[in-house]
Amino acid sequence: MTFKEKVSEVLENALAERPSLFLIDFTITEASKIIVTLDGDNGVNLQDCIDVSRAIENNLDREEQDFSLEVASAGATSPLKMPRQFKKNIGRKLKVTTAEDKIEAEITEANDEFIVLEWSAREPKQIGKGKETVQKRAEIKYEAIKEAVVIITF
Repeated sequence: MTFKEKVSEVLENALAERPSLFLIDFTITEASKIIVTLDGDNGVNLQDCIDVSRAIENNLDREEQDFSLEVASAGATSPLKMPRQFKKNIGRKLKVTTAEDKIEAEITEANDEFIVLEWSAREPKQIGKGKETVQKRAEIKYEAIKEAVVIITF
């Protein structure tokens, strides 16, 4: 079993004990630095990072392989990558970039195949001069999303 496979197995076991947490990214650099990025259905707090870090640390032997370890949460400004992240952000405003356009809208639905965005837009009237406010809705498949970021408002 390679070092990466061993770390991956230990990480899977640690996350199995915490079903509200899920893995966003996991890498091991050439200098044997293990970098784990987590997210959670209810967010990730410091104790979650500590618990996962300890679970990894306690199940690997430094005599066998020396390593450094970094466990962190996906930042508030990190792009969304997984359907589970989109689902937890339903009701929030996102900035979604696709090959065709950029949309800032509220995510109203998310499943395992696509997301639904809804927003208001000002468009020219069908008849006469001026503009009117219209409701827009877009279904976007995950494959079409180049980047999606939560817009933080205060």
